[in-house]
Formats: sequence, structure tokens, C-alpha cells
Amino acid sequence: MTAAALAVPALTPALAEASDASATHAYIQADFALARAGVAGIGRAQARIHAYNKELAAQCPGIGRGAPQTEAGQTMSAEVVAALWSLAYGANAGPINTFLAKVSRLHWSNHAITRAAARFARSWHELATLPLPPLCADVAAWKANGFQTIPPSALRAVEHAESIHPKPVSARLLAPFMRGADKSTLARAARLERKVGESEFELGQDDWFEVLDTLALPQ
Repeated sequence: MTAAALAVPALTPALAEASDASATHAYIQADFALARAGVAGIGRAQARIHAYNKELAAQCPGIGRGAPQTEAGQTMSAEVVAALWSLAYGANAGPINTFLAKVSRLHWSNHAITRAAARFARSWHELATLPLPPLCADVAAWKANGFQTIPPSALRAVEHAESIHPKPVSARLLAPFMRGADKSTLARAARLERKVGESEFELGQDDWFEVLDTLALPQ
């Protein structure tokens, strides 16, 4: 290491604080943009799901008729949820990819915040790129063995989907670096995210019931 390199100082507290504030502002703005896109994309996601259900109705209507209400049946029903997530989050892949690109470049002097932000962005990207499981083929394979053995592809789809848990950066960690309207913007993002969550619960349940009905699968 050269003497010149040794002479390069670390960020002063003032510069570090300014850098943290800048990263926090960028993160909050990106989070707000993603939340707003999530609300705007509800209709688009629903259109994709309804179109998919029509495809199932044409390709394999009632394929699961006779399926028992067992633990295996619950797994197959959970695969339907994985399919719905693939469609819904995939419909918002553009804004999610933008969020990932912006957040991946951010750094804080507290590395725990940097890691939390990166994990949050990666989790969203995982949801947006969930493969659409082959429901018709999987239910047909399950039926072919007398509804005994769940196809490995169905187990993988359910395990993958259920392993993803997007967790935003704690507002408590960000609070010391918020400036100006950051706090109110974060609160607005939270309200939009609640709206998306409520929509996912209400519309998602209806979508789940409709696809289960199409496939004649138990809840």
C-alpha cells in the first residue's frame, strides 16, 4: 500500500451523515414509487389472472375432481397460490426491476441498513420472477397416482413461493437520516402498501376460489 493510499481519510462524520441522508431519501423515494406502481397495477394483475383462469378452463377443466381434502390436497391448493403470485407480481415486474436497480446502488455507513435494503429489493425481484407452475400437468400427475403423491414440481413451487418474505428497512433505522418530507413520504408509501395488501387479500381470495373451482380442487 502506498503512502498516498494510507493518507486517504475515511468519511468524516459530517460527510457520512450526508451520505446516509442521501441514501435514505433515495430509498424512500424508490419505495414510494414502487408502492404507487403496485396500486396502479392491481387492474393489470387481475386481467392476467382472469385470462389465466380462462386458459385453465379450456385446457384442463375439473382435472382435480375427486381429490381428497388431505395434506396433499392442501399442497396442491397452495400451488394455485404460487401461480397467482407469479401472475400478480410478474405484472408489476417493470417497477420492481426499477426498484431493485435503484436500491442496489445505495449504501449506508451502517452496513445493516445496506444489507436490509438489498434483501428487501431482492425479495421483490424473486416474487416478480416466480415461475408459473404447470398446474394442469401437476394436478393430472397427482390424479394419475390416485391422489397419493404430490409431484416434485408442485412441492418446489410451493416451497419457493413460501420462502420469500419481503421485509422493508425499519423506519426506526432510517429515522436519524430522514430530512424534509422523507417521513411523510414514507407514511404515504405505507398507506399505499396497505391498500395493495388489502386488495391482495380480498381479490386474491376470490381469485384462489375461482381457480380451485375451475380445477375442481379442494380448499
